[in-house]
Parts: sequence; structure tokens; C-alpha cells
Amino acid sequence: MGLTSNKVLALAALLAVVLFAVTVWLWPRLARGGWRTVLGRIGLLLATQVALFASVGLAANNYFLFYGSWADLFGQEQELGVVVDHSAGGKDIKVVGRQKLEGVPGGGRPAVGGQIQKVVIAGETSRIDSPAYVYLPPEYFQSAYAKKTFPAAVVLTGYPGTAENLLKGLKYPRTAYEQAKNKKMQPMVLVMMRPTVAPPRDTECVDVPGGPQTETFFAKDLPKAVSETYRVGTAPRNWGFIGNSTGGYCALKIAMHHPGQYAAGAGLSAYYKAAEDITTGDLFQGDRRLRERADLLWSLDHLSQGRSSFLVTTSRKGEGNLKGTLSFIEKVKSPARVSSITLDSGGHNFNTWNREIPPALVWMSGRLSAA
Repeated sequence: MGLTSNKVLALAALLAVVLFAVTVWLWPRLARGGWRTVLGRIGLLLATQVALFASVGLAANNYFLFYGSWADLFGQEQELGVVVDHSAGGKDIKVVGRQKLEGVPGGGRPAVGGQIQKVVIAGETSRIDSPAYVYLPPEYFQSAYAKKTFPAAVVLTGYPGTAENLLKGLKYPRTAYEQAKNKKMQPMVLVMMRPTVAPPRDTECVDVPGGPQTETFFAKDLPKAVSETYRVGTAPRNWGFIGNSTGGYCALKIAMHHPGQYAAGAGLSAYYKAAEDITTGDLFQGDRRLRERADLLWSLDHLSQGRSSFLVTTSRKGEGNLKGTLSFIEKVKSPARVSSITLDSGGHNFNTWNREIPPALVWMSGRLSAA
């Protein structure tokens, strides 16, 4: 049974209840003196606590999807072992699986429900290989669109989330499908992944001196690989970037510093300065200019602003980025444009982002074009 299986959660909860009942039942007998009864009390209490914490941890993981599998939990990511040919004629994207969009009538047929492809993207310049999910809308498989290109958006989770978060918890493909079906947005290709392309390190989408070239991967390698594999345009107006939390910071950062590749960036609950802590290590190796460039508010004040469009989200109560978001909005100048979503109340969680994703996708669609 998988880590996120409801059966695993139910078994853990049942075990906790049973151990609690056994502890209560046997406690009078274990109240006697002697080292055996003392060890018995310690063992029962310890087992009950472990089962209880396991239940809480599994419930939290099922909601937030921090880890998508047992292998992911224990750092054993088999997808990264896929060999991709970088020689002449080799593809930079390898499709390793396909699945239908759940809950859609006729979803088993790609021309009706679209398709989600599990892929490995190989960074030609950055030398980073990373797994991702690519959502192809139904129109991609329909004869009327056979010669048409589609706009695409890179979609990132927060740190240390998994790409499965975007499918199950945040429902990006299902939302995109429904919004396009209701004519609120145009059909779009979604490239869904986590920002941790050099696990377990949080690189904050920075080109680390002497380390992972994460910014290069997202700004250059990924759009090139996708455009060469799928019918996606190569102009800035064909590409957008969206994410939550760390993914939101990355989306704004990449769109800001690479307007020649991305026309739009949407940061849901984003922060505006690269984190530096035990998960990131030394990102800048003492280079002051690199650290300043990774500060988006500094960049808006000191660097030229391109023709990028930005969307930022926050809430008046529950989010810690309200002040930074207001500063970001104030500092964006023409030819750049900025829009915002401000909720009355909403914390840094899936419930908040699920309220923001539908309008954010509609906004993104309005900033991109297929041709």
C-alpha cells in the first residue's frame, strides 16, 4: 500500500486506538513493582505514542502531500535513474508514463479528457535531470488543432513538496480542464514539477556558484526541451510561470529576470527574497551581487524592468507576505504590469491556494497566446 493510501492511514489510526485500549486494560496489572512491569509500561506507552504520531503524520502528509511515496520519504527517487541520450538527435524529454485525467466523463480518451504524461526533463546546459508531469489538454489530440501550437505554463510546488501535490492536492490539470471547457481560459499545456531539482537541497531557483544551475534549468533548458517535444511555441508570449510559496518566488524571479522567455509570472503566497538556511546551504558563495539579484524588491528598484506581467497573492489575515506583496506591487513600473489577489483571510495552505488557482489560471491565459 502506498504512503498516501487511505488504507495505510486507517490502519495506523486503528493501531493507535487498539494500543490505547490495551494500555488502559493492562495498566492495573502493570502497576505492580518489578522491572518487568516497568518495562511493560514503558513499552506500551512508547508503542501508543509512535502509533499516534504516525497517524497524525500520515494524515498531514495526505493533506499536504509533502511526500508522494515511501521511496520519496526515504530519499529513494527511482525516476532520476532514467538515462537520457544527450547526443546528436537525442531527446531532452523522456516520457516514462501516461495517465488519464480522473473524474472526467470519457477521460480515458485523450481527445476528450486530455492526458497527463510523466516525463524526465534533461537540462542540456544545466546538466540537471528532473521528473515532471505534463498535462496536455483535450484539444491537443483533436484533429482541428493538429497543426496548432499551444501556450504553456511551468507550475511549481513549494519546498519540499512533490509534483503529485499539483495533481492531487491543488488539482491544476482538473482546474485547467474545467476552466477551458467553460470558455474562461484557452487550452494550455502545464509542465508540473517541484523546485527541488537537486534534491534534497533547496536551491531557490538560483544558479549556485560551483553548484546546481537551477535558474538556467528553468529559464533555458526546460522551455527548450518542452518546445522541441510538444507543440508549444518558443516566443515569450507562449510561456508563463506559476507556483506557490517557494514555487511562487521562483515564478516571479524567473519571469522578472528572463522576460525574453516568459511573458508572465504568478506567485501564490510568494516571498520576495531567497531563503538562506540549513536547507539551502550557501547559495551565493559570498557574491553580494548574486544575493541582491535574488531579492526581487531590490531588483525592481535597481534593474531595468522588462515587459513581463506579474500576479501576486496574499491575504489580509493569515499570510505573512502582505507587507512584501504591497511593496512588490508599488515597485513594478511600466513596461511591466502587475495584478493581485488579496483574500480577506487565508493561511499558507492548500485551501487558500485552491481558492486562488482558478482565477490565476484565467489571468495567465489572458497574458499568453498560442501563436
